Amino acid sequence: MASQKQATRPHALCIPLPAQGHVNPMLKLAKLLHQRGFHISFVNNEFNHRRLLKARGPAALDGLPDFRYYAIPDGVPPTDPDATQHPALLFTYTPVHCLEPLEKLVSEFNDEASDVPPVTCIIADGLMSFVLKAAQHPEIPKVLFWTTSACGLLGYMQYGQLIERGYTPLKDESYVTNGYLDTVVDGIPGMKGMKLRDFPSFVRTTDINDILFNHLKNEAEAISNCDALVIHTFDALEKDSLDAILAIQPQTYTIGPLLNQMQDKNLEFMGSNLWKEEVSCIDWLNQKEANSVVYVNFGSITVMSKHHLSEFAWGLANSKKQFLWIIRPDVVTGDSAMLPPEFLTETKDRGIIASWCPQEQVLNHPAIAGFLTHNGWNSTIESISGGVPMICWPFFAEQQTNCRYCCVEWGIGMEIDNDVKRDEVEGLVRELMDGEKGKDMRKNVLDLKKKAQEALMPGGSSLKNLDKLIHQVLLHNSNSS
Repeated sequence: MASQKQATRPHALCIPLPAQGHVNPMLKLAKLLHQRGFHISFVNNEFNHRRLLKARGPAALDGLPDFRYYAIPDGVPPTDPDATQHPALLFTYTPVHCLEPLEKLVSEFNDEASDVPPVTCIIADGLMSFVLKAAQHPEIPKVLFWTTSACGLLGYMQYGQLIERGYTPLKDESYVTNGYLDTVVDGIPGMKGMKLRDFPSFVRTTDINDILFNHLKNEAEAISNCDALVIHTFDALEKDSLDAILAIQPQTYTIGPLLNQMQDKNLEFMGSNLWKEEVSCIDWLNQKEANSVVYVNFGSITVMSKHHLSEFAWGLANSKKQFLWIIRPDVVTGDSAMLPPEFLTETKDRGIIASWCPQEQVLNHPAIAGFLTHNGWNSTIESISGGVPMICWPFFAEQQTNCRYCCVEWGIGMEIDNDVKRDEVEGLVRELMDGEKGKDMRKNVLDLKKKAQEALMPGGSSLKNLDKLIHQVLLHNSNSS
């Protein structure tokens, strides 16, 4: 029988989308709530549960009595056990196969014989709104956590309008390359001067029934139906986008940037990286001068051709700059990520390659001068928080939108053409490290870093929003309110 003390403690059920870039911020939010007195149930799919145990060791998910991990089936057909499941598969299978196991978990938690408090709130990834149906009680607060940028979410929110106005679907594949994507789309609140290419990439479909396009369209529209929307950003960075979102969902709370230093020291052993981190790269950085190293990482999903990998490699080599390059084993489409032996010989004294790393620690290292990135939102906001300017090579989803804002709105990035060439890589790396544009970008990003820090200070916007989220939403109608 649960004790009276347990029964009065708020219990947050946290369910991330099963992808690295979504698990990371959800775990950070869960840790913050635990620090504020919540019992936490953190639910991964079985696939990522296994990956975490493999990457972090057999005790990685033991948790604590009041911070527990659970795993549920997702129905996705077997895929590479060391690579991220494809988003289209996740969006197809998880709504069908995950809800019933979640409802069963909630019933078990709410049973009088349970040794945990009953569930008092559910926090679901913004791309898994179906999870909110597991609440089983109308008064349990249902919260969607969008781990994207506000501008990225706002871009997804335009999908319906882009159909109505005839911008998408594309008439045929030639429209991707014939200049059509440079069409300026006017009349969108909070998004001035946006070209079609700047919207999240799923608009580049010729199929009105495209799974990715429709899933993101529907999930973005679902924000008006939840009790609260949480976004991983901060007010000073994305005011215009946030104002437009607030007009649709007034219960919107910005709580970013979610950083490791915000977390409870007692939970430091809990990590979320699905690949084993090669921490030796930190020792290598410790030997380097300040602002002397380019950090290169294209995230957990980006894939490229062997040709593009080679072009990046020779661009870095020809820049003559020091670099730390993270290369996942599955980064090359349908092939192993093998670099030319001549490249390895050429750069052996000024470059280091690893398969994964503690990125936040890397971006806060004084040796890092710039970040060659895919512009996933975790990478982008961590780069801003570290005061590191970017070279941007967006791959898919809202990375294109993040890139546009970094390069045009915030002045902290430079974009590489999609068909990357070594000369362009070399030139942009040199400009980033030594040029006037690089100096301006560094000045701008350091200003945003300061604003990010202010948001997390007592009285800052993100800290105030976290308090409001807890007291106005998560504790509403709970036993502890």
